[in-house]
Amino acid sequence: MNHWIDTPRMLADRLAAWRGAGPVALDTEFVRERTWYAQLALVQLAVPGEVLLVDPLVEGMTAVLGPWLADPGVLKLMHSPSEDLHVLTHVCGAPPSPLFDTQTAAALAGLGAGLSYQRLVEAVTGTVLAKGETRSDWLRRPLSPAQLDYAADDVLHLHAVHAALRDRLEALGRLDWLEADCARMVAQAVRDEPERWPHLAVRSAQMLDPDGQRRLYRLLRWREARARSQDRPKNWILDGELALTLARRPPADLRAFNAVLDAHPKAPRRDRGALFDLLHRPVDAAEADIPLAQAPAETDKARLRALQEAVATQARALDIPEGLLASRRHLQALMDGHGWGALEGWRRGILEASLAPLLETPPSG
Repeated sequence: MNHWIDTPRMLADRLAAWRGAGPVALDTEFVRERTWYAQLALVQLAVPGEVLLVDPLVEGMTAVLGPWLADPGVLKLMHSPSEDLHVLTHVCGAPPSPLFDTQTAAALAGLGAGLSYQRLVEAVTGTVLAKGETRSDWLRRPLSPAQLDYAADDVLHLHAVHAALRDRLEALGRLDWLEADCARMVAQAVRDEPERWPHLAVRSAQMLDPDGQRRLYRLLRWREARARSQDRPKNWILDGELALTLARRPPADLRAFNAVLDAHPKAPRRDRGALFDLLHRPVDAAEADIPLAQAPAETDKARLRALQEAVATQARALDIPEGLLASRRHLQALMDGHGWGALEGWRRGILEASLAPLLETPPSG
């Protein structure tokens, strides 16, 4: 049975009634088109036989949700929740913890990488779910019956999926792997840190000289800080292509700078003076030491291929996706001397014996 919850008291009463009932399925609907922080529009909660459709736009609702999300005695069942974790942490002040992510669980159980909720539900229960409301306006009120049915479906089958995957992971001895991955996911949502080296994610950055890369790093860090403080999409603050143009050839004076911006359809109209000063500020000691993007040498390419092949061998033996075991980005970080990082824990236990020799000596040829 579905219940529309539009007062904090109703929510508090239902959550109190569920105490001790076991895991709770959880999902959200949110909108992130004109803001940096996603706008939480709906929260779906379920125990077997009952679904709550919670209106978080009602004053006081998130204050009830926050303590419940943090309750260590309630396991929260979610599917591919990385974005939901950030939204709930920002709006409710706490991430859902402890967490059971059914998408990661499916991959660890050998069912495949990146399975959608619809595909996983069909594989486990045989139920085919509708997809018609994916792009709905979830902030409008009242929500349509079709929207409410779609939203309820997103949590209605999570208990059956959880039970099947839990049993499979227990049989494989991998339940602790999932617990570690989910705990890491929650911790990342709590930190919500700005990207440390945003210029390294820009493919064209390696075409810039060192000073150009430092300028790009500075511009992208400034852009994210502005986007967060003004709650606007980062490309509304400064377009990525324009940032590259400015970093490559910074205009010498304010008139030339304004001419470049005026010729760009997505150029900022405000903060131009601050942006010009930022572009021409001398490099400080911290910026001088940032890692620089560069095209990999042939020996580095060969070593990366060898690392990827070693990962693939282990992944095949475990019947899990290669990317779940170790992504290219994580292997590159290992090669660059940044340590095991996200590969600590159960991944390092599996991979260290085969990867360590490859990291010490580049392959020949």
